[in-house]
Amino acid sequence: MAKVKSSYACTACGYESPRWVGRCPGCGAWNTLEENLQAMPDKTGKVAANQRPGTGAKLLALKDIPEDITMRTGTGISELDRVLGGGIVEGGLILIGGDPGVGKSTLLLQVCDHLARSGKRTLYVSGEESARQIKLRAKRLGVESDLSVLAENALDAIEEKIRDMQPDTAVIDSIQTVYRPEMASAPGSVSQIRESTSLIMRLCKETGTSVFLVGHVTKDGAIAGPRMLEHMVDVVLYFEGDRQQDYRLLRAVKNRFGSVNELGVFRMTGQGMQVVDNPSEELLSRRAKGASGSTVFCGVEGSRPLLCDVQALTSPTFYGTPRRAVNGADSGRVAMLLAVLEKRAGQRTYNQDVYINVAGGLELSEPAADLALCVAVASSLKDKAVSPEVAVMGEVGLAGEVRSVPQCERRVSECARLGFTTIIVPRTNAKRIFAPEGVRVIGVDTVAQALSVIS
Repeated sequence: MAKVKSSYACTACGYESPRWVGRCPGCGAWNTLEENLQAMPDKTGKVAANQRPGTGAKLLALKDIPEDITMRTGTGISELDRVLGGGIVEGGLILIGGDPGVGKSTLLLQVCDHLARSGKRTLYVSGEESARQIKLRAKRLGVESDLSVLAENALDAIEEKIRDMQPDTAVIDSIQTVYRPEMASAPGSVSQIRESTSLIMRLCKETGTSVFLVGHVTKDGAIAGPRMLEHMVDVVLYFEGDRQQDYRLLRAVKNRFGSVNELGVFRMTGQGMQVVDNPSEELLSRRAKGASGSTVFCGVEGSRPLLCDVQALTSPTFYGTPRRAVNGADSGRVAMLLAVLEKRAGQRTYNQDVYINVAGGLELSEPAADLALCVAVASSLKDKAVSPEVAVMGEVGLAGEVRSVPQCERRVSECARLGFTTIIVPRTNAKRIFAPEGVRVIGVDTVAQALSVIS
């Protein structure tokens, strides 16, 4: 039996250490070092080879490489195609992660069903479920297509099946469960994930098969395994959403074949993931009209304008330090905006508990939401509701000035399409856009001016 050598590698940054330590010397993370077993040389000085020979690819000039306009394949799910940049690229390796139960396996089984119905050879590989369990889930989702299912977690067997079948698309659920038998470490270890992903990536480029990898996530929300895992694949997608809510958001944090700014919106139902064609209307459908502290903001996710309900609640504090609770926005930026309201607009927040919430589980990261947050807080302070036909957008500076926002005309058009008749924007934007018929666009220079217009 070959001797093995034990070393430890960090799952966060890949730092290797000869012994286990509680805190990684490379990135400072705690309890992230996992044991990695490596084969030692025998008496002849040889080690069992784990690496495979090269592909033997030929040297080509860039101008001589043929262009293929049919490289992308639609998945049959419009929101997924939007996030991928138009569809699945031939030979692409796509990693999708998310919390347990968020719907990763459900969505990918539906993708396989759509592809199989369109005549594509499709393979669904599961290292977590048996074939009968996959059948039960497929029956619940109404999957009746002739797709191939393989319940296997040995990577050599999976590779053999893919080379024999030559599928157009394959799903491996999940990368943490597959392993290479010639390696001594356990499935899910740093070395197994790294080597398995490397082999699958090479398989994609050699056969032209597009592969979806499902990745588990850590308690911090990052994909489990070495950080280099995300560097190796072509596309990294994250599923976001609370299991207690219906909506699921799909974002791309890396995409070699398209934009990383697109957002896909789904609704989880008993029949699987359903596409939300008009997310703005859906997010505003449950808005409480006539309530103070509620303001409509139009954000832009990639090429899509998206309306959401920004809510604020203020109440007198009974403690020495007022409380600030923020859900869906940056807490540091909210603290800055409260200081601007206090100093530049005369709004007393020093003795108020302030609670901020973005309805629908969205995360507002763009500065264009500043003015909407300020208006929502002021509305709650005065206990006076903002008109339900008003939408607000604009970036706020420390001097209380309202700065311009990008793609303002697109935002205004989306607001007008959903029936908003008054739109408050920065004055620099108002000078350059054409207001749709029946819509009044009001330009403001300062936060105080915006509050006076609304009141």
